[in-house]
Amino acid sequence: MKFFKSIFLALAFTAGSSFVTNIQAQTETGYFLHTVTKGQSLYSISSMYNVTISEIVRLNPGSDKQIREGAALKIPQAIDTNTGKPIFHTIQSGETLYRLSAKYNITAEAICKANPGLSSDNFRAGQVIVIPAQTDHTQNIPVEEKKTEENKKEQEAEQNKGWKDMHKVARKETIFSISREYGITEEELIAANPELKNGKLKKGSFIFIPYSKAELKEKENKEKKEEIKPREISNEEIFSQNEEKLKKIKTINAAVMLPFMTDGTKKDNQMRMVEYYEGFLMAVDSLKKQGISINLYTYDTKGRTATANSILAKKEMKNMDIIFGPANNENMGEMASFAEKNDIKLVVPFAPKVDEVFKNPNIFQINTPQSYLYSEVYEHFIRKFKNCNVIFLDAQTGDKEKDEFINGMKDELKNQSISYKNCSVTGNINNIVSVIDTLRNNVFIPTSGKSMALTKIIPLLTQIRKEKPHYQINMFGYPEWQTFTNDYLASFYELDTYFYSSFYTNNLFPEAIKFTQSYRRWFSKDMANIYPKYGMLGFDTAYFFLKGLALYGNKMEDNISSVQVTPIQTGFKFERVNNWGGFINRKVFFVHFSKDYELIKLDFE
Repeated sequence: MKFFKSIFLALAFTAGSSFVTNIQAQTETGYFLHTVTKGQSLYSISSMYNVTISEIVRLNPGSDKQIREGAALKIPQAIDTNTGKPIFHTIQSGETLYRLSAKYNITAEAICKANPGLSSDNFRAGQVIVIPAQTDHTQNIPVEEKKTEENKKEQEAEQNKGWKDMHKVARKETIFSISREYGITEEELIAANPELKNGKLKKGSFIFIPYSKAELKEKENKEKKEEIKPREISNEEIFSQNEEKLKKIKTINAAVMLPFMTDGTKKDNQMRMVEYYEGFLMAVDSLKKQGISINLYTYDTKGRTATANSILAKKEMKNMDIIFGPANNENMGEMASFAEKNDIKLVVPFAPKVDEVFKNPNIFQINTPQSYLYSEVYEHFIRKFKNCNVIFLDAQTGDKEKDEFINGMKDELKNQSISYKNCSVTGNINNIVSVIDTLRNNVFIPTSGKSMALTKIIPLLTQIRKEKPHYQINMFGYPEWQTFTNDYLASFYELDTYFYSSFYTNNLFPEAIKFTQSYRRWFSKDMANIYPKYGMLGFDTAYFFLKGLALYGNKMEDNISSVQVTPIQTGFKFERVNNWGGFINRKVFFVHFSKDYELIKLDFE
C-alpha cells in the first residue's frame, strides 16, 4: 500500500467496540396538507413527519391502496403549537416568509435555517415547511421594539424637550420683546421659564424659548407624517439576507467509520468494507495529485454501537467536514444526530433504508430507496417504450420479490393510458405468440429477476426470434442480471435486452480499465466479482464528495448538481427529500445489450 506525505491518515482501529385537493387546512384543524411528489410512499411520508402510516390512512381512506403524484394528503398534527416541538405548515396562496414570521412569532432567519432546501424560487403554495420551536433566539421581535437603547434614549430626550431654542438675555430686553421676537405669547414664555413670574430678566442669563401652539401643532402633524411604518420585506430580500457566504475549505477533514473487523462471522461484509476503503484511498490519492489537501481519519466500528459511540466522542470528530458511514442502520441514529448537531456532512454509502434522511439535512444517501428508484425506472421506461406492446411474463417460479415493482409498473402504465398484457410461461411458445403485436415493438418483462426465471423464459423467446424473425422483441429486467452476464450474454444480445440499475460499468470502458489496472498495482489483487464492485464504489463516492467540498466548501449542498465528475460505476443525481431533510441519490441507468452486439449505457439526464 502507498503512503503519501500530504495526507494525514489516522488508522484508529479502536478496541472494545447504529386525497384531497384544496390547501387551506392548517394546524387549527389538527392536520396540514402534503402534496405527494415522485417516488414518495406512505412509509417515506410517515418518516418525514414522524407519524404512523395508520394515522395517515385514517385521515385519507384508500391511501393504503395507492397514492398518486400530485395528490394532497392530510397529515395529522397536534393543534397545540406551544409544545416546544417544531410544527409543519403548508404554504397558502399569497403567504410570504415575512407574514409567516409574524404569524408564528418567530424570526425569518430561524425559518430559513430550519428549511435549508427552501428558497425564493420554490417558496410557493402547497409546499410544506417546518416551523421550529420558539426559543429566545428564534422568537420574533416587532420592528418597533428593535431600536437600540441609544436610539430609545434619544427619542425620549426629544419627546421631553418642550422648547425649541435657548436665548441669552441682552441689555434692555424684556419678556414682551423676547416673546415678540420668537412669535410666542408672554404666557408661553413664562410657562417654559417659571422663574420669570416676577417679571424680572437678568442680563446674560439663559431662558428657554418654547414652541408656539401653532408650531407644536405643525410639529405634531409632521411627526405623524414621518412616522416609520414597518415595510413588508419580500422573500427575495429575506433569503438574500440569510444566505450564507461561500467559505472554501483549505484542508478537508474527512472520517471513514466502517466495520472492518467484526467477530469473523461476516467475512464477505469485511471483504466489501476493505475493498470500499481501498478504492476510497485511491480517490484521495488522485485528488491529492490535483492539489487538494485532505486529512483522512479511519476508524473501525467493529459493527458495534458502543464502539461507534466511543469514536464519536473523540475530540477530533467535532472538527470533521464530512463522515462516510455507517455501513448499516445499527449506528445510524447516533451518527446522524452527531452530524446534525455539529453541522457535518454524513454520506451513507450502503444502507437502502435510512429513515433519518427524511428529517436530517446533513445526510446524503447513496443507495436509492426502493420507491424512489422504481419511480425513476417507470418514468424512463415510459419515455423509452411508450408506443410498445408491454407483456409481463410469469415464469411461475413462486418468486414474489418483484411484486412491488411489477404492480407499480402496471399502475403507472394505466395512469399513462398504456395497455399491457399478462402471460404465463408454459413449455411451448404458443401462449406467448398469442399476445405478441406483429405491428409494434414487444417488450417482455419477467415478473421475477431470478436466474431460474430466465432459464425458463430465454429459450422460448429465442425460439420465437428464430421462427418469427420479423417480430420486434425486447426483454426488460433487473440490476441483478449483471451477475448473470457470463451465463446469458449471447441471449441478452439476441433478445435486444435492457435492464435498469443505479450502478454499472462496462469492463471495456477506458476509465474502468484504468481503474482496474491501478487497483491491481496498488493492492496486488483483483476486486471480487460481485455487483456493485465495492472498490469502484469507494472511489466514486470519495471522489465525488471530496471534490465537491474542495470546489464549493460550505455551499456544496446548493451546488450538488454542479459537481461534475466521471464516475466509474456509480451514478449521482442528488435531490433533497423535502425542505428540511437530506439528499437521496436518484440516478438510474438503462443498460442495453443491442441485437447489433453493442453494449450501451443509457443516461437519461
